[in-house]
Amino acid sequence: MYVILVYDIGDKKVGKMLKLCRKYLNWIQNSVFEGEITEVKLKELLSEAKLIIDKEKDSIIIFKSRQEKWLEKQVVGKEKNELDNFL
Repeated sequence: MYVILVYDIGDKKVGKMLKLCRKYLNWIQNSVFEGEITEVKLKELLSEAKLIIDKEKDSIIIFKSRQEKWLEKQVVGKEKNELDNFL
């Protein structure tokens, strides 16, 4: 499946969450990640994320799609992390 993950967490935990999300997804903007991921890997990511966040203050939002082709993406301005595929 293709997901977009967005998080809003306290400043002291941002580094840990950034490092965790980069293990599974592509960083595209501050606190925003996207990419193909299996259901098992997504559950793994969320399990680890729950150890980092404060459920009373922080949040993680995940948008899911079967495939990237079903999602239209428009970037206005400079794309922070361009995903180029070089062979």
